[in-house]
Amino acid sequence: MISKNQIKLIKQLEMKKFRQRTQLFVAEGPKVVGDLMRRWKPEAVFATDDYVSPLPVEIQRISSDELRKVSFLQHPQQVLALFPIPPTTVPQLQPTTLTLALDGVQDPGNLGTIIRLADWFGIENIICSEETADAWNPKVVQATMGSIARVNISYTSLDDFMDQLPKDFPVYGTLLDGDDLYQQELTQGGIIVMGNEGNGLTEKVRRRVNRRLFIPSYRTDDTAESLNVAIATAIVCAEFRRRGSACQQR
Repeated sequence: MISKNQIKLIKQLEMKKFRQRTQLFVAEGPKVVGDLMRRWKPEAVFATDDYVSPLPVEIQRISSDELRKVSFLQHPQQVLALFPIPPTTVPQLQPTTLTLALDGVQDPGNLGTIIRLADWFGIENIICSEETADAWNPKVVQATMGSIARVNISYTSLDDFMDQLPKDFPVYGTLLDGDDLYQQELTQGGIIVMGNEGNGLTEKVRRRVNRRLFIPSYRTDDTAESLNVAIATAIVCAEFRRRGSACQQR
């Protein structure tokens, strides 16, 4: 059985101010909770009788009706867990390492998908502007499908951060007036900056981009105005990794 105070706490964790106050976040479903358990110790686990934990942790058994009361999912999935928000630090970038930066990405689904993409493409760090959505939002955590446990996510002022980089450090940005991604020379490492869903990169960050990229459309008539930021991130990361693999095989 779950108490009223526990229900209240879980519901409050939908809001950023309560996540910051308690330093806790919510994860749901066997896949997400299982992946996170392998990295972090949960503060509490609430699960129905049919849930089997992959690791020996204390579980508070609750009914399906109780799980529905606290779940943020339309279709609850056996288990909900509370985890401490891990401490994160802004990394020291290396020119041989690929890093993602997000300039005001607002949609939780987009952010979660980008975190999952970073995990897939072996990108260990995502640096977010202070205007980017909170990575510990339940919708973001769910969209990562567990990848949030394997990617270091930090928040800072992007323009101040990039001012501290060496002048020749590769800073890539996707812009409508950029150069064709498939024709431009790409370095092995650097930082790839992706912008807000509606407005793209802010002017402050745009001025600090020294390698401008454009993903070309293959239609010659009317076409979509732009790509979804998560899709654009996937295309750019895939091309960087494809080029890097080709170089290693030579």
